[in-house]
Amino acid sequence: MLIRAGLVLITMLPASALAGSAMPKGFVYLRDIDPAIVQDIRYAGSHNFVGRPIRGYLAAECILSEPAARALEAVQGMLAEKKLSLIVWDCYRPKRAVADFLQWSKDPTHSEMKTEFYPRTDKEKLFALGYLAKRSAHSRGSTVDLGIVPVALSVAPPPDPSQSPKACTSPKGERFEDGTIDFGTGYDCLDVLAHTSNALAGGMALRNRRTLGSYMERAGFRPYAKEWWHFELVNEPFHRDGFDFEVSASPSANERPAR
Repeated sequence: MLIRAGLVLITMLPASALAGSAMPKGFVYLRDIDPAIVQDIRYAGSHNFVGRPIRGYLAAECILSEPAARALEAVQGMLAEKKLSLIVWDCYRPKRAVADFLQWSKDPTHSEMKTEFYPRTDKEKLFALGYLAKRSAHSRGSTVDLGIVPVALSVAPPPDPSQSPKACTSPKGERFEDGTIDFGTGYDCLDVLAHTSNALAGGMALRNRRTLGSYMERAGFRPYAKEWWHFELVNEPFHRDGFDFEVSASPSANERPAR
């Protein structure tokens, strides 16, 4: 607001400035719904295909629409009976993060994480091949990237900086150990081997992918054929272009144990 010569003038701010960081009504922190679900929010750190924190991720925190979070709570309950647990890698994703991915994809000078995350895929083709999207369903708040870990795992293993990166397409035991049961590739492996029904992933991996898909579909999610870890809530509450509020820490993050 500007005051000039006794007149009050209201200036219009760009939408990006108005986006702010306040979490809209209808969204929740997953840890407030089910703190037993392991969280390893990769885009808040550097262990991802870009190699740095992504715009809009101020905290390693899973935020979802409440129906999506409640559905994951139901899946977690079913898995607990088998001494298993969910692990989430990405939940709500701000639109500014999607724009960050797009900008990165057009910059040929940065491919530091190619060896691990897209060893056989051309960086400039990641959007065309369907591994990244200019408008992400994650920005609507009811899409989640996840896997399954043994219930005894309470904290996701961090990468060892002293070890050379291994291709996400390498067999389990050779690629980065993320703590999951064997799904045939690591998370965010931008490669055809991560396609949900790719037989080259191996029998055990395909069975585990089907198990994950079965539980998620029973809870109301649909899978994505090119990424075994990606699921969208069918009856999502927000049918719009997406949100752009920042991912910030839950007020209860320091009050509750991770498990």
